[in-house]
Amino acid sequence: MMKKHWLRWAIIIPVLIILIFITLGPRLLVGKPDVDAEAAVLMDMHTGELLMNVNGNTPMPSANMSKLMTELLVLEDIRTGRLGWNDEVRISRYASTVGGINLSLRYGERMTVSELFQSMVVYSANDAAVALAERSAGNEAAFVKRMNEKAAQIGLSSDSRFSNASGAGQSELGPNHPEDIRGETKMTASDTAKLASYLIASHPEILRTSSRTQMELKDKGLYISNTNWMLPSLAGPYSYAGTDGLKAGYTSDAGYCFTGTAEQHGRRLIAVVLGAPSKEERFKQTRKLFDYGFSL
Repeated sequence: MMKKHWLRWAIIIPVLIILIFITLGPRLLVGKPDVDAEAAVLMDMHTGELLMNVNGNTPMPSANMSKLMTELLVLEDIRTGRLGWNDEVRISRYASTVGGINLSLRYGERMTVSELFQSMVVYSANDAAVALAERSAGNEAAFVKRMNEKAAQIGLSSDSRFSNASGAGQSELGPNHPEDIRGETKMTASDTAKLASYLIASHPEILRTSSRTQMELKDKGLYISNTNWMLPSLAGPYSYAGTDGLKAGYTSDAGYCFTGTAEQHGRRLIAVVLGAPSKEERFKQTRKLFDYGFSL
């Protein structure tokens, strides 16, 4: 009897080891990278699983990452007919004086929704985001209300709260910002990944714009380049195969932030890095996350 008992376990134990290795083997062999940032998450978009989570549920300033929600709402407005790509937008005094990265739009000049949207996606222009918010909802405060309502609708946590359409910090809002636009947006890294996933799934066309190397503002005789240095088309030291979006940003409070997405062999990952120490490091840290995720 004892011999049969040991024989049974001699068969069962190797089978269990094989099953465990098949399930967890890659993760046991590939160690999780150390990430130099205040927070970081890596999401498998198709499953929604967080493959890495470093302070991912901590709310913190997120700079331009909040523009992902602005982009989502503008695309919804286009889909429903609330906005048209060729609609003209008159630039307000507030939009013309908002700080941070911008197009130096002049008070009273007119641009199309399409031009402003592409400038916001490719170049992360704050003045373009403000102008679109005002055109969409009448004023930015009403647009921010929509942003927070949409956040709740798509399942973002109450720890993420939008304060303006651009992601600009309080010190960047400029001298003409409305009194009801104050404070700085805070988001968690995990909510940012969830928002990016929802945006891509609902409006995959966003990747055609976010992957553009540059765009031309014909009336200004100006070319603006994409702030996402990981795009393969840039062929730079930070380029990463399969990258086609989404958003880089910086404020003095948030530090250097990035929400990136890449697809390889039919598998799409979303990486969020908040509070990296430099503009270069946010891309280096994202590379670590992608390398880890695609090796699993």
